[in-house]
Amino acid sequence: MINQDQEIFNVLLETVSEAVIIVNDKQCIVEVNNAAETVFGYNKTEIKGKTLNVLLPSNYHTKHDDYFNVFIKEYKHRKMGKTRDVYGLKKNGDTIPVEVDLNPFKIYNRTYIMALVKDISKQKETEFDFMLRSKALESASNGVLISDATKPDNPIVYFNPAFEKLTGYSKEEILNKNCRFLQGNDKNQKELHKLRKAIKRGNSCLVTLRNYRKDGTLFWNDLYITPITNKKGIVTNYIGIQNDVTERVIAEEEKNHLAKIFNESLNEIYVFDADTLKFINVNRGALHNIGYSFEDLKSMTPIDLKLNVEESFFRNKYANKLLSHEKEHIEFETTHIRKNGTKYPVMVHLQLSHLNEKPVFVAIIVDITEQKNYTKKLEKTVKERTEQLQEALSKEKELNELKTKFLSLVSHEFKTPLSGISTSIMLLEKYRLAEEQSKRDKHLDIIKDKVHYLNNILNDFLSIERLESKTFNYKFTSFKLSKVINEVVYNANMLLKEGQRINYPDDIDDITICQDERILELILSNVIQNAVKYSGENSEINIGVKHDINKAIFEIKDHGIGIPPNDISNVFTRYFRAENVLNMQGTGIGLNIVKTHLENLGGSITLKSIEHKGTTVKLHIPNKEIS
Repeated sequence: MINQDQEIFNVLLETVSEAVIIVNDKQCIVEVNNAAETVFGYNKTEIKGKTLNVLLPSNYHTKHDDYFNVFIKEYKHRKMGKTRDVYGLKKNGDTIPVEVDLNPFKIYNRTYIMALVKDISKQKETEFDFMLRSKALESASNGVLISDATKPDNPIVYFNPAFEKLTGYSKEEILNKNCRFLQGNDKNQKELHKLRKAIKRGNSCLVTLRNYRKDGTLFWNDLYITPITNKKGIVTNYIGIQNDVTERVIAEEEKNHLAKIFNESLNEIYVFDADTLKFINVNRGALHNIGYSFEDLKSMTPIDLKLNVEESFFRNKYANKLLSHEKEHIEFETTHIRKNGTKYPVMVHLQLSHLNEKPVFVAIIVDITEQKNYTKKLEKTVKERTEQLQEALSKEKELNELKTKFLSLVSHEFKTPLSGISTSIMLLEKYRLAEEQSKRDKHLDIIKDKVHYLNNILNDFLSIERLESKTFNYKFTSFKLSKVINEVVYNANMLLKEGQRINYPDDIDDITICQDERILELILSNVIQNAVKYSGENSEINIGVKHDINKAIFEIKDHGIGIPPNDISNVFTRYFRAENVLNMQGTGIGLNIVKTHLENLGGSITLKSIEHKGTTVKLHIPNKEIS
């Protein structure tokens, strides 16, 4: 009977999922289960008979005896680790956060304590990750808002501090309002029609609007909206990302205005390289007077337009003095030769400037034929031309200053704004107020759906959470394969670099497959968008599809940077990033999610890559209807 009782006890002990540690009233370990061996790294023979201190960090030892004696006297069930941090010590010296359920009991008048120990390391990591993302979203510089598309007039249900700061409105003035209040009375903007049309159709949209702060001041706002749909494809929310681009718009307007002045000036204006002296740009006045086309001038230098002037003379007399800053500008008379061979006297104003940080010369040319031919009018003409020259010089200096300012603004404002947008959307999924618990669960499922090229990172993190918790349910339906590929290629086309092209697979219109349509789209999007991301300009991405009654095989081939040989074996490891992409945006989780989904679906993924030549990815997708 005793042996039978022992066997029953051992079976019960090993069926408990938590680590079980039984100690006597002297803190001596008398029994542990297999789960305890896993958690702490010891086998039973190593710790049975040892004191409990072997599983406690050294800084706990001093006070633990007092706590233990009090617990023995109270003889009550107690939980530890819920309200304060409790740590255990593994055999390898690592400390781990734990929750402990203490249960005292007596056998043969001796007191024992059974401790149920749960390793909560992953829970702590998740809590920290959530806190980090929440803080990051709150500190984002872009204004972020969410509207509820299921309610009348699409009211705002969330905004971040940057939105409040940007607009000057308070929480009470923003929540449950349609964001049109930012337009004031300026509601006939052309871009608003584009925005309304996109919302009506449930599409993403990027517009630049004139908005007004609470104090009435105008600011130009780049607004990007993207819809969030539920599993039925119904739009339930819109996410809006705002960016104040007032300085950029003003700089563009000033640049366009000055460009108009440059082109419409009656004087000839030439811009040419300070090193090669080849022409970079000329205005319409110069083309009209000199008779050459711009294509002609691009292979010419100012020397080709002058009568009896050698390049060495021009460099020594004028160019070198400007480059050495011996002079700020130089004025001189010379004779120009038109394409038709006719000659005319000119006054040249030459100065050094910079274009894209490269030194260039700007020459403003005044035709002084009238001055030379009409001596009596010389004084008046010289005065008029000098005034015109000074005015042109002033405008040209202003143009150069504004160009420099504009380039600086462009550099600041166009540093991959989509990267900031993607990050904000990813973090938004993790940000929630304590009193909005019911909305959290609802929005988790909503946000996981088809938010494509701007929230791929967010989808990746959501997929990891679902896959780790083993709560991901696949929904198999029959659908045309072309439908999914069209959607994936459409979204990938938005990310293409200059000259990139995606080659669509042939003869797929009649292919029907039974799979989880949403997951297949996620898998293909990850692989194809990786091909786009890691390929250069003017490159091709080829998509091939083969199928039979049991499966479909996809082959995605690019000609990008490839993967270093030493990194190929780790490309499916979560968070791993190859050595040659460490300076590029990415999380290192996309291929891990793809592989996990494919394994869950009974499929597979293989990858071949040659560094600097490209990568080929093969996806085997089973047809669930057949198999």
